[in-house]
Amino acid sequence: MSLKLTVLGCHSATPRVNSFPTAQFLEIKNHNFLIDCGEGTQVQLRKYGVKFSKIKHIFISHLHGDHFFGLVGLISTFRLLNRESELHVYGPKGIKEVITLQLKLSNSWTHFPLYFHELTSTDSELIFEDTMVEVYTIPLNHRIYTNGFLFKEKVGDRKLNMNAVLNYNEIEICDYQNLKNGRDYTLKNGTILENEELTFEPEKPLSYAFCSDTSYFPEIVPLIKNVNCLYHETTFLDDKEELAFTTLHSTAKQAASIAKQADVEQLIIGHYSGRYKNIENFKIEAQEIFQNTELAEAGKIFLIK
Repeated sequence: MSLKLTVLGCHSATPRVNSFPTAQFLEIKNHNFLIDCGEGTQVQLRKYGVKFSKIKHIFISHLHGDHFFGLVGLISTFRLLNRESELHVYGPKGIKEVITLQLKLSNSWTHFPLYFHELTSTDSELIFEDTMVEVYTIPLNHRIYTNGFLFKEKVGDRKLNMNAVLNYNEIEICDYQNLKNGRDYTLKNGTILENEELTFEPEKPLSYAFCSDTSYFPEIVPLIKNVNCLYHETTFLDDKEELAFTTLHSTAKQAASIAKQADVEQLIIGHYSGRYKNIENFKIEAQEIFQNTELAEAGKIFLIK
Protein backbone atom coordinates (compact mmCIF):
# COMPACT_ATOMS: atom_id res chain seq x y z
CA MET A 1 0.00 0.00 0.00
CA SER A 2 1.30 3.47 -0.82
CA LEU A 3 0.29 7.00 -1.63
CA LYS A 4 1.24 8.33 -5.05
CA LEU A 5 2.17 12.00 -5.41
CA THR A 6 2.75 13.54 -8.82
CA VAL A 7 4.41 16.95 -8.84
CA LEU A 8 2.91 19.11 -11.60
CA GLY A 9 4.66 22.37 -10.69
CA CYS A 10 7.07 23.44 -7.98
CA HIS A 11 8.39 26.95 -8.66
CA SER A 12 7.40 30.35 -7.29
CA ALA A 13 5.45 33.10 -9.01
CA THR A 14 7.94 34.58 -11.50
CA PRO A 15 7.51 32.78 -14.86
CA ARG A 16 10.46 31.00 -16.40
CA VAL A 17 10.95 28.67 -19.34
CA ASN A 18 10.37 25.06 -18.26
CA SER A 19 9.15 25.95 -14.78
CA PHE A 20 5.60 25.80 -13.46
CA PRO A 21 3.94 27.16 -10.32
CA THR A 22 2.64 24.99 -7.53
CA ALA A 23 0.31 22.08 -8.27
CA GLN A 24 0.29 18.48 -7.09
CA PHE A 25 -1.86 15.42 -7.74
CA LEU A 26 -2.31 13.02 -4.83
CA GLU A 27 -3.70 9.49 -5.12
CA ILE A 28 -4.74 8.09 -1.74
CA LYS A 29 -7.06 5.12 -1.09
CA ASN A 30 -8.95 5.40 -4.39
CA HIS A 31 -9.23 9.18 -4.03
CA ASN A 32 -7.64 11.67 -6.39
CA PHE A 33 -6.94 15.13 -4.98
CA LEU A 34 -5.57 18.15 -6.82
CA ILE A 35 -3.58 20.37 -4.46
CA ASP A 36 -3.18 23.97 -5.62
CA CYS A 37 -3.70 24.91 -9.24
CA GLY A 38 -1.18 27.42 -10.52
CA GLU A 39 -1.24 28.75 -14.07
CA GLY A 40 -0.77 25.97 -16.62
CA THR A 41 -1.86 23.16 -14.32
CA GLN A 42 -4.24 21.64 -16.85
CA VAL A 43 -1.43 21.42 -19.41
CA GLN A 44 0.71 19.62 -16.85
CA LEU A 45 -2.14 17.24 -16.04
CA ARG A 46 -2.31 16.33 -19.73
CA LYS A 47 1.46 16.05 -20.02
CA TYR A 48 1.73 13.59 -17.17
CA GLY A 49 -1.29 11.50 -18.06
CA VAL A 50 -3.72 12.47 -15.31
CA LYS A 51 -7.32 11.97 -16.41
CA PHE A 52 -9.43 15.07 -15.78
CA SER A 53 -12.41 12.91 -14.87
CA LYS A 54 -10.54 11.60 -11.81
CA ILE A 55 -10.48 15.02 -10.16
CA LYS A 56 -13.43 15.55 -7.85
CA HIS A 57 -11.79 17.55 -5.05
CA ILE A 58 -9.43 20.53 -5.42
CA PHE A 59 -7.66 22.10 -2.44
CA ILE A 60 -6.38 25.69 -2.78
CA SER A 61 -3.96 26.89 -0.12
CA HIS A 62 -4.32 30.65 -0.66
CA LEU A 63 -5.29 33.29 -3.18
CA HIS A 64 -1.91 34.27 -4.55
CA GLY A 65 -1.95 33.77 -8.29
CA ASP A 66 0.78 31.18 -8.53
CA HIS A 67 -1.43 28.86 -6.49
CA PHE A 68 -4.84 29.28 -8.15
CA PHE A 69 -4.69 31.16 -11.48
CA GLY A 70 -5.07 27.84 -13.30
CA LEU A 71 -8.33 26.98 -11.59
CA VAL A 72 -10.82 28.87 -13.74
CA GLY A 73 -9.16 27.51 -16.88
CA LEU A 74 -9.42 23.97 -15.60
CA ILE A 75 -13.07 24.43 -14.63
CA SER A 76 -13.81 25.91 -18.06
CA THR A 77 -12.16 22.93 -19.73
CA PHE A 78 -14.29 20.57 -17.65
CA ARG A 79 -17.29 22.39 -19.10
CA LEU A 80 -15.99 22.01 -22.67
CA LEU A 81 -15.54 18.29 -22.05
CA ASN A 82 -19.20 18.01 -20.98
CA ARG A 83 -18.36 17.00 -17.45
CA GLU A 84 -21.39 15.87 -15.46
CA SER A 85 -19.95 14.77 -12.11
CA GLU A 86 -19.77 17.26 -9.27
CA LEU A 87 -16.62 19.15 -8.34
CA HIS A 88 -15.69 20.36 -4.86
CA VAL A 89 -13.27 23.25 -4.33
CA TYR A 90 -11.83 23.93 -0.87
CA GLY A 91 -10.10 27.26 -0.35
CA PRO A 92 -10.04 30.62 1.42
CA LYS A 93 -13.11 32.82 1.62
CA GLY A 94 -13.24 34.76 -1.62
CA ILE A 95 -12.45 31.90 -3.94
CA LYS A 96 -16.11 31.46 -4.86
CA GLU A 97 -16.44 35.14 -5.71
CA VAL A 98 -13.38 35.32 -7.93
CA ILE A 99 -14.12 32.11 -9.84
CA THR A 100 -17.84 32.72 -10.33
CA LEU A 101 -17.15 36.29 -11.50
CA GLN A 102 -14.81 34.97 -14.18
CA LEU A 103 -17.37 32.37 -15.24
CA LYS A 104 -20.11 35.02 -15.29
CA LEU A 105 -18.20 37.57 -17.38
CA SER A 106 -17.13 34.92 -19.88
CA ASN A 107 -20.63 33.41 -19.97
CA SER A 108 -19.10 30.05 -19.12
CA TRP A 109 -21.36 28.68 -16.42
CA THR A 110 -20.72 25.03 -15.70
CA HIS A 111 -23.20 22.31 -16.59
CA PHE A 112 -22.04 20.22 -13.65
CA PRO A 113 -22.53 20.82 -9.90
CA LEU A 114 -19.74 23.07 -8.60
CA TYR A 115 -19.42 23.40 -4.83
CA PHE A 116 -17.16 25.81 -2.96
CA HIS A 117 -16.13 25.12 0.62
CA GLU A 118 -14.73 28.42 1.86
CA LEU A 119 -12.35 28.42 4.80
CA THR A 120 -11.88 31.12 7.42
CA SER A 121 -10.72 29.36 10.59
CA THR A 122 -7.25 30.00 11.98
CA ASP A 123 -7.40 26.67 13.80
CA SER A 124 -6.90 23.29 12.19
CA GLU A 125 -10.23 21.79 11.12
CA LEU A 126 -11.55 18.69 9.41
CA ILE A 127 -12.76 19.70 5.93
CA PHE A 128 -13.27 16.34 4.20
CA GLU A 129 -14.05 12.88 5.51
CA ASP A 130 -15.43 9.58 4.29
CA THR A 131 -14.88 5.95 5.25
CA MET A 132 -11.37 5.89 3.78
CA VAL A 133 -9.72 9.31 4.13
CA GLU A 134 -9.82 12.51 6.15
CA VAL A 135 -8.36 15.92 5.32
CA TYR A 136 -7.45 18.64 7.83
CA THR A 137 -6.27 22.20 7.35
CA ILE A 138 -2.83 23.27 8.56
CA PRO A 139 -2.97 27.02 9.35
CA LEU A 140 0.19 28.69 8.01
CA ASN A 141 1.82 32.10 8.41
CA HIS A 142 1.92 34.04 5.14
CA ARG A 143 1.04 37.51 3.91
CA ILE A 144 -2.58 36.52 3.35
CA TYR A 145 -4.82 33.82 4.85
CA THR A 146 -3.19 30.49 3.98
CA ASN A 147 -3.70 26.83 4.83
CA GLY A 148 -1.70 23.73 4.22
CA PHE A 149 -3.49 20.39 4.14
CA LEU A 150 -3.01 17.12 5.98
CA PHE A 151 -4.23 14.01 4.16
CA LYS A 152 -4.66 10.92 6.35
CA GLU A 153 -5.77 7.40 5.61
CA LYS A 154 -8.17 5.88 8.09
CA VAL A 155 -7.31 2.57 9.70
CA GLY A 156 -8.41 -0.17 7.32
CA ASP A 157 -9.82 -3.65 7.85
CA ARG A 158 -7.85 -6.31 9.66
CA LYS A 159 -6.27 -8.97 7.45
CA LEU A 160 -7.54 -12.55 7.57
CA ASN A 161 -5.12 -15.21 8.79
CA MET A 162 -6.39 -17.84 6.39
CA ASN A 163 -4.25 -20.60 7.87
CA ALA A 164 -6.08 -20.08 11.16
CA VAL A 165 -9.53 -19.47 9.65
CA LEU A 166 -9.46 -22.68 7.61
CA ASN A 167 -8.93 -24.71 10.78
CA TYR A 168 -12.61 -24.07 11.61
CA ASN A 169 -15.19 -25.45 9.18
CA GLU A 170 -17.91 -23.41 10.90
CA ILE A 171 -16.41 -20.14 9.68
CA GLU A 172 -18.00 -19.34 6.33
CA ILE A 173 -17.17 -16.75 3.72
CA CYS A 174 -20.10 -14.65 4.91
CA ASP A 175 -18.33 -14.32 8.28
CA TYR A 176 -15.13 -12.88 6.82
CA GLN A 177 -16.15 -9.24 6.90
CA ASN A 178 -17.09 -9.42 10.58
CA LEU A 179 -13.65 -10.83 11.28
CA LYS A 180 -12.04 -8.04 9.24
CA ASN A 181 -14.06 -5.57 11.32
CA GLY A 182 -12.44 -6.95 14.48
CA ARG A 183 -15.22 -9.14 15.85
CA ASP A 184 -14.61 -12.38 17.73
CA TYR A 185 -16.20 -15.61 16.46
CA THR A 186 -18.34 -17.90 18.61
CA LEU A 187 -18.34 -21.59 17.71
CA LYS A 188 -21.52 -23.67 18.03
CA ASN A 189 -20.21 -25.23 21.23
CA GLY A 190 -19.91 -21.78 22.78
CA THR A 191 -16.14 -21.44 22.45
CA ILE A 192 -15.13 -17.87 21.65
CA LEU A 193 -12.32 -17.45 19.15
CA GLU A 194 -10.62 -14.13 19.77
CA ASN A 195 -10.20 -12.00 16.70
CA GLU A 196 -6.44 -11.76 17.16
CA GLU A 197 -6.25 -15.53 16.61
CA LEU A 198 -7.95 -15.27 13.22
CA THR A 199 -6.64 -12.01 11.81
CA PHE A 200 -3.56 -9.85 11.49
CA GLU A 201 -3.23 -6.17 12.34
CA PRO A 202 -4.36 -3.82 9.52
CA GLU A 203 -1.75 -1.98 7.52
CA LYS A 204 -0.54 1.20 9.16
CA PRO A 205 -2.42 4.20 7.72
CA LEU A 206 -0.32 6.65 5.72
CA SER A 207 -0.31 10.44 5.83
CA TYR A 208 0.88 13.36 3.71
CA ALA A 209 1.21 16.98 4.80
CA PHE A 210 1.32 19.81 2.25
CA CYS A 211 2.65 23.12 3.56
CA SER A 212 2.67 25.77 0.88
CA ASP A 213 3.72 29.40 1.32
CA THR A 214 4.67 30.11 4.92
CA SER A 215 7.34 31.63 7.06
CA TYR A 216 9.29 29.48 9.47
CA PHE A 217 6.35 28.52 11.69
CA PRO A 218 7.05 25.88 14.38
CA GLU A 219 3.44 26.10 15.53
CA ILE A 220 2.56 23.57 12.80
CA VAL A 221 4.82 20.86 14.24
CA PRO A 222 2.15 19.22 16.48
CA LEU A 223 -0.22 19.05 13.50
CA ILE A 224 2.23 17.22 11.26
CA LYS A 225 3.99 15.09 13.87
CA ASN A 226 5.18 11.73 12.50
CA VAL A 227 3.64 12.08 9.04
CA ASN A 228 5.05 9.78 6.40
CA CYS A 229 5.84 12.63 4.05
CA LEU A 230 5.95 16.41 4.37
CA TYR A 231 6.05 18.89 1.53
CA HIS A 232 7.32 22.26 2.74
CA GLU A 233 8.02 25.35 0.69
CA THR A 234 11.62 26.53 0.34
CA THR A 235 11.55 29.76 -1.62
CA PHE A 236 15.05 30.84 -0.55
CA LEU A 237 18.44 29.52 0.37
CA ASP A 238 20.13 30.52 3.59
CA ASP A 239 21.75 33.54 1.93
CA LYS A 240 18.30 35.18 1.74
CA GLU A 241 17.07 34.37 5.25
CA GLU A 242 16.31 38.02 5.91
CA LEU A 243 14.26 38.25 2.71
CA ALA A 244 12.40 35.09 3.70
CA PHE A 245 11.55 36.75 7.01
CA THR A 246 10.18 39.93 5.39
CA THR A 247 8.19 38.12 2.68
CA LEU A 248 6.94 35.37 5.04
CA HIS A 249 8.55 32.54 3.12
CA SER A 250 10.98 29.82 4.24
CA THR A 251 14.53 28.76 3.53
CA ALA A 252 15.65 25.20 2.86
CA LYS A 253 17.23 24.94 6.30
CA GLN A 254 14.06 26.20 7.97
CA ALA A 255 11.93 23.61 6.17
CA ALA A 256 14.40 20.92 7.21
CA SER A 257 14.20 22.13 10.80
CA ILE A 258 10.42 21.78 10.76
CA ALA A 259 10.76 18.24 9.35
CA LYS A 260 13.25 17.31 12.06
CA GLN A 261 11.11 18.75 14.86
CA ALA A 262 8.04 16.92 13.55
CA ASP A 263 9.97 13.66 13.19
CA VAL A 264 8.58 13.07 9.70
CA GLU A 265 9.85 10.21 7.57
CA GLN A 266 10.50 12.14 4.36
CA LEU A 267 10.72 15.80 3.34
CA ILE A 268 9.97 17.13 -0.14
CA ILE A 269 10.91 20.75 -0.82
CA GLY A 270 9.84 23.15 -3.55
CA HIS A 271 8.53 26.62 -4.50
CA TYR A 272 12.01 27.71 -5.54
CA SER A 273 12.66 31.37 -6.25
CA GLY A 274 13.56 32.07 -9.88
CA ARG A 275 16.75 33.82 -8.78
CA TYR A 276 18.42 30.44 -8.23
CA LYS A 277 19.77 28.60 -11.28
CA ASN A 278 20.71 25.36 -9.49
CA ILE A 279 17.98 23.88 -7.31
CA GLU A 280 20.37 21.16 -6.10
CA ASN A 281 21.65 23.72 -3.60
CA PHE A 282 18.28 23.60 -1.84
CA LYS A 283 18.72 19.88 -1.24
CA ILE A 284 22.31 20.33 -0.08
CA GLU A 285 21.34 22.93 2.51
CA ALA A 286 18.28 21.02 3.73
CA GLN A 287 20.24 17.78 4.13
CA GLU A 288 22.59 19.48 6.57
CA ILE A 289 19.66 19.29 9.00
CA PHE A 290 17.34 16.59 7.64
CA GLN A 291 18.97 13.89 5.53
CA ASN A 292 15.91 12.30 3.91
CA THR A 293 15.11 15.33 1.75
CA GLU A 294 14.05 15.21 -1.90
CA LEU A 295 13.55 17.95 -4.47
CA ALA A 296 10.15 18.53 -6.02
CA GLU A 297 10.46 18.65 -9.80
CA ALA A 298 7.73 18.79 -12.44
CA GLY A 299 6.78 15.28 -13.48
CA LYS A 300 8.47 13.62 -10.53
CA ILE A 301 6.46 10.89 -8.82
CA PHE A 302 6.82 9.98 -5.16
CA LEU A 303 5.50 6.70 -3.76
CA ILE A 304 4.90 7.27 -0.06
CA LYS A 305 5.01 4.02 1.93
